[in-house]
Amino acid sequence: MSYLDNFYHQFYGPETGRKWVFIHGLMGYSQNWRRIISGLEETERCLAYDQRGHGRSFQPAEGYAPEDYANDLKQIVDELGWKKFVLVGHSMGGRNVLNFASRFPEYVEKLVIEDIPPDAHPNAYQYYEYLLNLAPTPFATREEARKFFMEDFVKIAKTREKVEVMAQYFYSNMVEKPDGTVDWRFSKHGIIESVKAGHTHDRWEEVRSLKIPTLWIRGERSQELTHSTYEALLTSNPMIKGVEIPGAGHWVHSDQPQAFIAALKSFVGDF
Repeated sequence: MSYLDNFYHQFYGPETGRKWVFIHGLMGYSQNWRRIISGLEETERCLAYDQRGHGRSFQPAEGYAPEDYANDLKQIVDELGWKKFVLVGHSMGGRNVLNFASRFPEYVEKLVIEDIPPDAHPNAYQYYEYLLNLAPTPFATREEARKFFMEDFVKIAKTREKVEVMAQYFYSNMVEKPDGTVDWRFSKHGIIESVKAGHTHDRWEEVRSLKIPTLWIRGERSQELTHSTYEALLTSNPMIKGVEIPGAGHWVHSDQPQAFIAALKSFVGDF
């Protein structure tokens, strides 16, 4: 069994194309990148996979720090023989690719980090723990799950994002289990541990250590990456350039996919 077999993954585009790896965010999965990859796959070779504890990939009991996720990526690309690639990460995935690029810069042709600050927030996990614990999982049926998120959750949940959007996102992460019940697609334990491990200390030293061309993308309406932190990022390292995309929140690539694709193409060039 290869290491990549631990992960649900898909390749897109010609094998001869320039190589890209796309890393999703917390509670996400590889298909979150489909619209972006569709704008590149005519000429580019793209890999997207569900990270550990997410989607249809393996769900270990431990190992949810950025370093663990980055080590997964290294084993995958080593197994594939990919010596150089463009690396893109959103949110938690951005923190994970930052760690990878700071430790293994020789692999990364160019780095793209989407809407994540490098600051520490030791209590950040409490927000996700609160939201995940609202759901009385497992549900007996999909209809029961739908009713909870579309009716009950939107009434009781206090969310940073629009509550209806969060309800739909959570519901999209409900899957039928072998016993017929409906439960989280991801590892609930893994999600909470990921937030804990990712926020125990800040990542500014990793930012300052970057030696490769880096694009930091911010959504104009993002509450995750403040404008002041974004400005500090741009002055922290001459290798970092920034793009702020109008009309987008934290999920920039979902809110404004065409603008996101244009930013990638402008940064990487040679299309």
